[in-house]
Amino acid sequence: MSEMTTEEWSRKVKEGDRRAVAKLISAIERKEKIARDVLKLLYKPVGKTITVGVTGSAGSGKSCLVSCLIGAFRKRGKTVGVVAVDPSSPFTGGAFLGDRLRMQTHGRDKGVYMRSMASRGYLGGLARGTVDVMRVMEAMGNDVVIVETVGTGQDEVEVARLVQTCLVVLTPNMGDDIQAMKAGIMEIAHVVVLNKFDMPGKEKALLDLEIALKMRSAPEDGWYVPIVPTVATEDKGIGDLTEQIEKHQEHLRKVVGLRKFAFKKAEKEGSVLVKDEMERIIFDSLKGTGLRRKYLDRIVDGEIDPYTAVEEVLSLFIKKSSKEG
Repeated sequence: MSEMTTEEWSRKVKEGDRRAVAKLISAIERKEKIARDVLKLLYKPVGKTITVGVTGSAGSGKSCLVSCLIGAFRKRGKTVGVVAVDPSSPFTGGAFLGDRLRMQTHGRDKGVYMRSMASRGYLGGLARGTVDVMRVMEAMGNDVVIVETVGTGQDEVEVARLVQTCLVVLTPNMGDDIQAMKAGIMEIAHVVVLNKFDMPGKEKALLDLEIALKMRSAPEDGWYVPIVPTVATEDKGIGDLTEQIEKHQEHLRKVVGLRKFAFKKAEKEGSVLVKDEMERIIFDSLKGTGLRRKYLDRIVDGEIDPYTAVEEVLSLFIKKSSKEG
């Protein structure tokens, strides 16, 4: 694919060419310049694609739930793209597929495209690459794009700003977590999913959630967060969940307005892109100068602290940019 022009590559992605899509995503992960050039051509304002985030703590059954949602959307005749954000391996930087084997049952469905992305140490686990891959999946014509996150805390807030409808997945045995989430993760949920609703303590957990949501102040946009009990392993409650997603989408389009969402998303994406590009430019400028090794040696020898080292490097870079400008 590298021999193609950016225009040809962009056209193939829009046509749904899976080989072109796979190679573009790999180029995005490697942060190749040609990938950025193709993404520029693929950009378009928020359109018809429904974007859904699925987040929650490990063990809450997110992957199984995503598999059920894929099936539900496919029954409605919608094509689905899935971005699964995994923790990075500390040794290889690769993505762990973990318990996502069940999701692979959709692997032969031509109406489903799945990609696992390594978080690569980005704050909250949401890699800049994930933003780009979402754009690729929208460009290739998917009706729905689902993003499943690692559920590491800050990640939930990050994802809520990038998707239209955010699902927060909890289980009945997460009583203490539910209490803690009243002031945190609950604030970013558009739908709360109480999964594994066949477990002991389900009624108390449901009551705790209802109380937690009632204690919140009235939402500015008029959307009151529903609680949907599910048993994903048995495909129970998935119809109700899909219905609530569709209701939120209707609310978003008629009451809130997609332009307002698009503004917030553009703001967040801009922040992610600026930070990533600044890091790339600075590290590229240090290559071959010996400064990086020099500062690392000084830090290890105790001659300077990391904070001062970073300040000095930034100062050098800013002065250089000012002179060039």
